[in-house]
Amino acid sequence: MTTETAPVLSSATMLSGTCLEPGRFALVEREVPQVAPPGHVLVDIAAVGICGTDYHILEGKHPYLAYPRVIGHELSATVAEAAEGWAKGQLVVINPYIACGACRACRRGKPNCCQRIEVLGVHRDGGLCGRIAVPAGNLYAADGLSPIQAAMVEFLAIGAHAVRRSGLGPGDRVLVTGVGPIGLGAALFARLAGAEVHLLDVSAERLALATARFGFERTHLVGQPLLSGELVDGFDAVFDATGNARAIEAGFPLVAHGGSYVLVSVVRDAITFEDPEFHKREMRLIGSRNALKEDFDQVMEALRSGAVDSGALCSEVLDLAEFADRFAQLAQNRTTLIKAIVRP
Repeated sequence: MTTETAPVLSSATMLSGTCLEPGRFALVEREVPQVAPPGHVLVDIAAVGICGTDYHILEGKHPYLAYPRVIGHELSATVAEAAEGWAKGQLVVINPYIACGACRACRRGKPNCCQRIEVLGVHRDGGLCGRIAVPAGNLYAADGLSPIQAAMVEFLAIGAHAVRRSGLGPGDRVLVTGVGPIGLGAALFARLAGAEVHLLDVSAERLALATARFGFERTHLVGQPLLSGELVDGFDAVFDATGNARAIEAGFPLVAHGGSYVLVSVVRDAITFEDPEFHKREMRLIGSRNALKEDFDQVMEALRSGAVDSGALCSEVLDLAEFADRFAQLAQNRTTLIKAIVRP
């Protein structure tokens, strides 16, 4: 994997972190946008969270992407010019899911699963750069947050949305499989909802990190006995955040009778399960995609109140040049990395 030397900039250009093709990342010079299209607002990017999607793009593993692509969808920004009800300098969180507004899902208040959705940094160029134009409705005021906190709202909102979709309540026993950033988000908001949270992962290091930084003590390594003792009846809700088809299939028997299985991660593979086991449990199988404004709002309140410790989530902060030099290294060493933030 390679990165390329940054060009010398003029005052009207900016550097954009671009995956040119699988394994090849460069800082590419582009013009700074000066005029926003109708209904859009120009924003200056303040901080960008790097997530598994970005690493998959670098590695050529993302199923929905055409290269070259400016990456970055976990974004905080300041409003560049007053417009559409936004004051210049206002700190905002960017919702990166650009919905059509017209399909059945959008009309039913579910733009997170719009039929023609385009995600910044995936279907269209993202925010690992100086300035972008964003639909006004995709900006949320980030009052009371720092730019780095605001850049972590989107990935946490995915977990918050999954927990809300599950319908779990106080006292429910919950298992989160896959303790990367998305899994941690689901675990944190399940705990805030009053659940007894258990974590399952292939990595002892990741589980130890979840215990040390966030106080999760009910942890389990893949391969060790799980459904025994007080856990013999299974879990009222199981959340899969592994991105692994075999792990998803292995989760079905872990759901208690009357419980829910929430698939947060996405895989290209076919998923199979034993129908008699599924039916005798009267199990609910739930897909959870992206997040809604109410999830963003819930996360921002949790960060403001300290209910979620943003400092424990942030592994390191890099400038754009540092990130370009280390992107490949970060992609290869994610066992104890929760969230890297770039300040472009």
